[in-house]
Amino acid sequence: MTEPERRLWRALRYRVPVAEGHWRKQVPIGRYIADFAHLKAKLVIEVDGSGHSESKRDPIRDAWLESEGFRVIRLWNTEIFTNLDGCLETIYAAVEARLAASDRRPPIAVTGNAT
Repeated sequence: MTEPERRLWRALRYRVPVAEGHWRKQVPIGRYIADFAHLKAKLVIEVDGSGHSESKRDPIRDAWLESEGFRVIRLWNTEIFTNLDGCLETIYAAVEARLAASDRRPPIAVTGNAT
């Protein structure tokens, strides 16, 4: 792992409270490997350096992951070094929102007469 990935990994393991599930690193999903994933929330975190700024592969990869129900958050190395707390807030909010959405049940349809 790169230094920004190590920093984020330590923070995810010890500073981001998650009620359900846990974080994994270097997770195979289909033919791709996610830097970090919370499988219950179907959330993927990618930590990118400058080599990804003009990547033609990343949008294809993200589209495939999203078609499988995952949300992808991409963080730049510099963001992790300069604003780790902000990155963690974004990640935590995304986990909570995805877990809450997955817990929602559609309303029960009422049919017929109740008489």
